[in-house]
Amino acid sequence: MRILVVEDEPDLAHAIAVGLRREGYAVDVAELGGDAVEKLALTPYDLVCLDLNLPDMDGLEVCRTIRSGEVAGEVAPRVLMLTARDSLEDRVAGLDDGADDYLVKPFAFPELLARLRALARRDVAQAGARLEVGGLALDAAKREAWYANQDLELTAKEFALLRYFMLHAGEVLSSERLLDHVWDEHADPFTNTVRVTVSNLRRKLRTVGATDAIETVVGAGYRLAESP
Repeated sequence: MRILVVEDEPDLAHAIAVGLRREGYAVDVAELGGDAVEKLALTPYDLVCLDLNLPDMDGLEVCRTIRSGEVAGEVAPRVLMLTARDSLEDRVAGLDDGADDYLVKPFAFPELLARLRALARRDVAQAGARLEVGGLALDAAKREAWYANQDLELTAKEFALLRYFMLHAGEVLSSERLLDHVWDEHADPFTNTVRVTVSNLRRKLRTVGATDAIETVVGAGYRLAESP
């Protein structure tokens, strides 16, 4: 899952980005509203953590840009506003301008993670943080994955990749789509990073008996079997 953090306080932006990356998310950062609008026009994000108090434009304007459809990708990203504006009027204005949720600063990082998971679940037919596809299971809150009751020891990126596959089980996912949603803007699109990570994930799945979980669709990408 790829997230854009729009925050003009460098230390806070860095702390959020580092924390989210440790949880396996792909994270880009913009310190200005204009930069955020440019990134949104070029990259299909899944979620945006948006500060309202930006030096060049109000965060509400960025949110209205997202809701107007002037963004990359087929589906506009979910928006979580992060702001010190805590009055009822501010919260109502933010939600009315298209925010999906509103978190007042200062906030606890675990709550930020929980709210992001809740927003992500709105787009999939899942009741909680746990995903199940055939014998595969994954708990995003606990950062655990297993197959047939056998634990999978995954890196943060492998965990993020498996989660994206499970959210889109049965779909053919191109390397470009995986790069867009599981890696951040620092990933080199001309390297074989997707192929290598898929290969490593496959190897670990095979060790627990999920031998045919991820299929290569020649010329198109990869597909997670709906009953691995």
